[in-house]
Amino acid sequence: MSLKSLSLGAGLFVAWSLVACGDADSGRITAQKPRATTSAASASNGAGHAMGKNDGFNWGPAPPIFPPGAQFAVVQGDPSVAGEVFTVRLLFPNGYVLAPHTHPKDEYVTVLRGAFLAGMGEDFSEAALTPTKAGGFVEMPADAAHFAKMLGITEVQVHGIGPFQLTYVHSEDDPTK
Repeated sequence: MSLKSLSLGAGLFVAWSLVACGDADSGRITAQKPRATTSAASASNGAGHAMGKNDGFNWGPAPPIFPPGAQFAVVQGDPSVAGEVFTVRLLFPNGYVLAPHTHPKDEYVTVLRGAFLAGMGEDFSEAALTPTKAGGFVEMPADAAHFAKMLGITEVQVHGIGPFQLTYVHSEDDPTK
């Protein structure tokens, strides 16, 4: 094979790649189109900026089943739909506690920053907490009671099969009641 043929083939491949992977709106090469941003993601203001949500996701307060203070963004799918794959991100302030709870499906947690301290059981115990730092991964089995505490501003990505639900072991821990 001649060098000219190889160069022509490589050039065609690069040109095809640019067209196939290009963002039609801006000509940038992207894996996907950027998600809509909120003012918190595009401007430097308030608590949102302090917790560093400048990633292009549509952040807002976590659903009411979470104690106040957590932020939530849907990355993929609809977490409320049974049988649908979902990915969400949660952003917690330092010291945030999730009381003992269960989920109806397995939950997979990747720690993006901070430290996610988790323990298994029906009663919260500081002694039972095991830290998972940024880059770490935790699997929480379906129907297994567990709890968590955050050390530092902590961001996690959770994925699984919907519905994404929390059922508190002790009804007095449920912020919706």
